[in-house]
Amino acid sequence: MTAKRVLWELRQSACSERAASAQAYLQAVPGGYGEGDRFLGCSVPDLRATAKKHSELPQEELQKLLDSQWHECRLTGLFILADQFQQAAKQRNPNRDAETREIVEFYLANLDAVNNWDLVDSSAPKILGVWLVENPTERGMLARLASSSVIWERRVAVLATFALIRNQEFNEVISLAEMLIDDEHDLIHKAVGWMLREVGNRDANELKSFLQKHAHHMPRTMLRYSIEKLSKEERSRWMAVSKQRTGSSPRA
Repeated sequence: MTAKRVLWELRQSACSERAASAQAYLQAVPGGYGEGDRFLGCSVPDLRATAKKHSELPQEELQKLLDSQWHECRLTGLFILADQFQQAAKQRNPNRDAETREIVEFYLANLDAVNNWDLVDSSAPKILGVWLVENPTERGMLARLASSSVIWERRVAVLATFALIRNQEFNEVISLAEMLIDDEHDLIHKAVGWMLREVGNRDANELKSFLQKHAHHMPRTMLRYSIEKLSKEERSRWMAVSKQRTGSSPRA
């Protein structure tokens, strides 16, 4: 199993029209947040199928995928890495903790390859997030990542809390939401709003408590995402609170 073989397989399903569409969708255009990225034009199901075939790819070959100029190679590498983490976490032997830590450290060392929202969202909750559920003393790294000047590291911090939210742990995401409430990037507003919505799906009072404190100055996109599952009447009320304090010009 080699990275070269993975690339060869991905090229078999490449499509120039799909590549152009992905380039636009992920803003890999001049001035876009994904500027400079390159695409083969493979579908996500094809990437997942290839990742499944190469689930035992050794780390040195995974490194080559993550170093690739091709977006799909990096995403396939992250699919494989997430699967390897999941398999390692299922083990019940003395090496389990060391193996999962090694994968997390490899992931963190390669965050420069996790440089678009699909790459973040496919990996941060499944690798870093799940690991932090079992390693609460390591959760301080979330604030460090959220303080980064790199938007993708900030989004990694937010998306990693998804695993904690699923474990009914909300302190970290509430803290990050407060920390990032003045972030300038729409992709962070969406990520934070999404995670707050997930909190609300599990504990409506926790979400409403956050909104009571912050709705009046939340970015409009963040607020809209966070209240998406509330009733129409509640959504209107929270949006009205925002309008009263911010005027009619949305920040999104």
